[in-house]
Amino acid sequence: MAAAAEGGGAMVALAAWRQALGDDRVATDAAVLASYAASTAGWSTMPLAVLRPRSTEEVVAIVRTAATAGVPLYPVSTGRNWGYGDACAPSDGHAIVDLSGMNRILEADAELAYVVIEPGVTQQQLSRYLLEQGLPLWMDCTGAGPDTSLVGNILERGFGHSPYGNRFQNVAGMRVVLANGDVVDTGFGHFPSAVNGRVYPYGVGPHVDGLFTQSNFGIVTSLGLWLMPRTTALNHFLCAVGEHDGIAPVIDALRPLRLDGTLRSILHIGNDLRVLSGAMTYPRELAGPAGPLSDTVRARLRQAAGIGAWTVSGALYGNPDQVAAARRALRRALRPTAARAQFLNERKLAAGTLLARLLGNSGPGRRLAAKVALGRSLFEMNRGMPNGRFLAGAYWRRRGGLPPGFPAGANPALDNCGMLWVSPVLPMRGADLLRVHALAEPVFHKHRFDLFATFSMINERALGGVLTVAYDKEDPDEAARARSCYRQLFDLLVGTGYIPYRVGLQSMAALDNGDDAYWRMVGRIKAALDPGGIIAPGRYAGRGDGGDVGPWRT
Repeated sequence: MAAAAEGGGAMVALAAWRQALGDDRVATDAAVLASYAASTAGWSTMPLAVLRPRSTEEVVAIVRTAATAGVPLYPVSTGRNWGYGDACAPSDGHAIVDLSGMNRILEADAELAYVVIEPGVTQQQLSRYLLEQGLPLWMDCTGAGPDTSLVGNILERGFGHSPYGNRFQNVAGMRVVLANGDVVDTGFGHFPSAVNGRVYPYGVGPHVDGLFTQSNFGIVTSLGLWLMPRTTALNHFLCAVGEHDGIAPVIDALRPLRLDGTLRSILHIGNDLRVLSGAMTYPRELAGPAGPLSDTVRARLRQAAGIGAWTVSGALYGNPDQVAAARRALRRALRPTAARAQFLNERKLAAGTLLARLLGNSGPGRRLAAKVALGRSLFEMNRGMPNGRFLAGAYWRRRGGLPPGFPAGANPALDNCGMLWVSPVLPMRGADLLRVHALAEPVFHKHRFDLFATFSMINERALGGVLTVAYDKEDPDEAARARSCYRQLFDLLVGTGYIPYRVGLQSMAALDNGDDAYWRMVGRIKAALDPGGIIAPGRYAGRGDGGDVGPWRT
């Protein structure tokens, strides 16, 4: 397909796209292409062009031209798929279909608590819309920053923080453009008279929505999304776990509360480095030339920050009686463990703000002010108000640290951050968390990297892990070690049964061992829906769809 793009087909396609979209929305200049090629992954691919449609009809025109000319397309929502490929296509020569200009909120229903949005709608945009319209609804929010796409994250089956944090579970109806230009409305949406398409996601007949997540079967141009009714009470809680092994009994104590619905939100469990990286960048003066940070240095940093080896973070939602009951249940469950929950509410945050102001610029005053600022950011996240401060970890090894004005406009790919994520799914058992950590730790130490680890209770029975390889992209040796570390870790976890829920472009082909009936089925579906392999060849498609496997794919 890339070969077709390099020949006459590309020229024909570019001319047709300029006629359909206008010259200003078909970019081929080097600076623009380079910005889409930027990646945290340490490798990149160069697109043929960047196309910027503003409607489903324009996407149809783009797809039909691509099919005729034999030019592959790679759709992105806003191109901020940090750690998993950013805005890069799997190989050179794709035309990037940038859907960020399709940023309309098409419908909002306060009574039934849903919206219909296009791919360019960002977390910040929907959050502000709900506030400005006075709608008593909260959206679920991730820590990926205010400028990231809701639809893009949902299609990757990402997760957030609130009781609606299992985001794809709250989708009701999609509009999808197929490779032949057909526009398909899923669920009940294809019935012209349907009044129930946003309240019952399955429709009648096969439920196909999942086919368009983590796939290359079509281009989603809008979807319905359920929102959470605003609650009258909200508490955030934090649990410090002093010793590494102490996290296992905490996981086992909290699991029954997640299973029975006492804990409705997604809980996040971060190790010390994951928490520290939110407030500082790599302390090179303490690490020495070899790296990573020694146990002694980490213990000193934990003591200064007032944290343990692990921190558990979550929120309680409901009316005051429900939140009070959940607090009692949480305290009771944690009693046999070494962890104790600290609860934050608006009253405590207001008191902390006042005390920090009275303490002024003293050491205790600065530490308290930092904790209050973190607490407010967590509260905002729980209410669906995105905050870019949680992107700080992406800058851990970046030379120069955080950019001026951070977090406003933060873009780890354009800011030359090095970051690779391995995201295994675990049974929600403390022993499994310790096992995955024990598998990963020697790999990180072998390649001289700090192990950032977060495990989130993404549903009632599973932990979703994010193990971060943060590296200095300006150091070729370090970049090579990062790639080697990533490959070894990925292969080790897959080999021991902890399969990732989501992968970067460099590992998509590695999901297929070459003799897997599942990927053969995926290939047959792809062949039926996109026989020319026009849409994102190589993306979540196994080895058999003709997509390039990239510069350092396993």
